[in-house]
Amino acid sequence: MEIISQIPKDLTNFLLVVLFSLLIGLEQRRLHIGLEFESLFGTDRTITLIGILGFILYILMPQSLIMFFAGGFVLSSFLGIYYLNKIKIKNQWGFTSLIIAFITYCLAPLVYLQPPWLVMLIVVTIFIVVEMKESLFNFSKKFDSNEFTTLAKFIIIAGIVLPLLPHNPLSKEINISPYQIWLSIVAVSGISYFSYLLKKFVFPNSGIILSAILAGLYSSTATTIILAKKSNEENDDVKISSGIIAATGMMYIRILLLAWIFNKEVAIILLPYFLVFVFVSAAIITIMQLRNKTAEDEPLKVNNTHNPLEFKTALIFGLLFGFFAILTNAVVSNYGNMGVNILSFIVGVTDIDPYILNLFQHSGGNLHSNTIVNATIIATASNNFIKMIYAIILGKSAIKRKIIIGFSVLILVSILSTFI
Repeated sequence: MEIISQIPKDLTNFLLVVLFSLLIGLEQRRLHIGLEFESLFGTDRTITLIGILGFILYILMPQSLIMFFAGGFVLSSFLGIYYLNKIKIKNQWGFTSLIIAFITYCLAPLVYLQPPWLVMLIVVTIFIVVEMKESLFNFSKKFDSNEFTTLAKFIIIAGIVLPLLPHNPLSKEINISPYQIWLSIVAVSGISYFSYLLKKFVFPNSGIILSAILAGLYSSTATTIILAKKSNEENDDVKISSGIIAATGMMYIRILLLAWIFNKEVAIILLPYFLVFVFVSAAIITIMQLRNKTAEDEPLKVNNTHNPLEFKTALIFGLLFGFFAILTNAVVSNYGNMGVNILSFIVGVTDIDPYILNLFQHSGGNLHSNTIVNATIIATASNNFIKMIYAIILGKSAIKRKIIIGFSVLILVSILSTFI
């Protein structure tokens, strides 16, 4: 270590610049290994020399950087001439090699002025981005015409609208601010959007159970309805039933994530209960699968193309959130904890997310955290009951027995949990 400390800083930085430049050049050589030698630009020697040039011109005048900027101007002129002739002679418009040359030229000030991890991160990123040319091209084929519009919507609601909303409560009766309402929309939309991206780009050909898991992160109720209808077309009743239970298991994970975002105290109390519910869901699926004679899990399209960021959906969610805020305040003021439990059971037959998110943001006032946890469990149990009804009505008779047993076990466990 003492010997290393004796090495001049300029020598160390020079060696780093040469090493990084040479690695970038070698990567360029490997990438164009099939092309004619004479037609190549910016491979091992050229890129390394550009890095050394940037180092020399930087250390000559490190304060004013006049020499470095002048060298950059000259380099830009030569690269510009090369690019124009490349277009004229070969009719090729690729600009990647030139950008890499500019980045390599800037390695010297990066090595001197920035921490080593950042410089290495930049070099590694260059390797990854350049090598992923074909993969990125194939990935871009998966995007449809509305994909970037969907991404733009999420950026608008999360990055533009949310910071502009006031934090003050709407009124004394509604102790919820516009910011809290919109934050709830952003949180639910974010989880739904993440599920949508996973299903479309990471697991596009997933089987029934994996599709149900991904779709359940978006909406377990919608997934239950879709799978129940699919059971009339599919022969594998066990996998359809397992998928419905798997979607419900993901409901607990989604609610736990929302609780962690809005009320960590409630999330910590909910955690052991919901882990038990997820474990029970997994146990039910495992038992079903052990009795399943079908080995393969055929791909199934579940909620694959639905846009999770529709403005109409967000508006309805916001209105429901405000409605439940007023209703919850009225119930708490007049009927106390028992009224909240009854309301949770009633609300469970609808979309429970607006109601539960409203509960998460009422902690510390008239509602104790334990009351919120109890109400959340009741709401999920009620929601499981209505999903069971949907599956029984919409599904074929072969899945009804499995569905009744599976949901009955979950509902029973939920009811027992409320007494603990």
